[in-house]
Amino acid sequence: MNPRSFSMKAANRNDENLENGMLERDIEKSVRSNKVVTVHNKALLSGVAYCISSCSMILVNKYVLSSYGFNAGISLMVYQNFVSVVVVSSLRVFGIITTEPLTWRLVRVWLPVNVIFVGMLITSMFSLKYINVAMVTVLKNVTNVITAVGEMYLFDKTHDNKVWTALFLMIISAVTGGITDLSFHAIGYTWQIINCFLTASYSLTLRRVMDTAKQVTKSGNLDEFSMVLLNNTLSLPLGILLILLFNEVDYLSRTPLLQLPTFWLVTTFSGLLGLAISFTSMWFLHQTSATTYSLVGSLNKIPLSVAGIFLFHVSTSLENSASILFGLLAGVFFARAKMQDKSQTRS
Repeated sequence: MNPRSFSMKAANRNDENLENGMLERDIEKSVRSNKVVTVHNKALLSGVAYCISSCSMILVNKYVLSSYGFNAGISLMVYQNFVSVVVVSSLRVFGIITTEPLTWRLVRVWLPVNVIFVGMLITSMFSLKYINVAMVTVLKNVTNVITAVGEMYLFDKTHDNKVWTALFLMIISAVTGGITDLSFHAIGYTWQIINCFLTASYSLTLRRVMDTAKQVTKSGNLDEFSMVLLNNTLSLPLGILLILLFNEVDYLSRTPLLQLPTFWLVTTFSGLLGLAISFTSMWFLHQTSATTYSLVGSLNKIPLSVAGIFLFHVSTSLENSASILFGLLAGVFFARAKMQDKSQTRS
């Protein structure tokens, strides 16, 4: 064989191997890049879905409780959860989704967080009846403070000075907002403070309970639809018991609202939104942390507050408007501080 021909073939083979190696590296980089984009897209998509559903849910509930003057918040919660159970069960029957069977072991694990879930929903109904949407959004900032403290003690997470400064500003805005609130209602504020503690407890305990619950399922997994069905199904008997304890049956037997088709249409729509927020909150919590879950809720309060003021024609003073704006900006500052805190922790 000609030595020159042999060397040319060897060189071609080397070039071929080099090209193949570069091609494989490019493919690996592309796959890794696509995985990163997919993760970020899921987090973004779940966050946007959570914001839309939670924002709509608060506005519709406010409309039912205030504009219609419906005085049975627990019954509204039970009906919303019942709609969620019917929808998810129907999807399962038609084979569109699959859910884990409700076993006694699973119920026992999930029951504590479900009690918090029911309390969170009911106290939200009670506070929303007495407080305007904008002030509810500012007061909910207190949830971030409780969540951050809870993460520090339960999960050994540390926060830098910027985060604590933002949390302090949130507390100041909530206090000044309450002082300058023209429609201040002590009962409504009390229910909202209780709601803040329950909401923080829910977000802190949910991830730990989800991990434990997966261990007692048949498949070793617990997807969002299974958790939504589990949460809403377990809430029904507890909700009915509370309806009896708070004597809402007497009100329901007397109110003419139950005879209005439009009222049932709105409340059924609120039930569908309840399903959406149950699914998106669990989905979003899967993609992020409890603090991120709370801070995105804070950012979502900006358009929600503006919509609440204009849609329900809330009369507000300059001082109160400034307190609300201050609280919303504190939420934005908290979001930025939390992101910087997280990036410094990783590095």
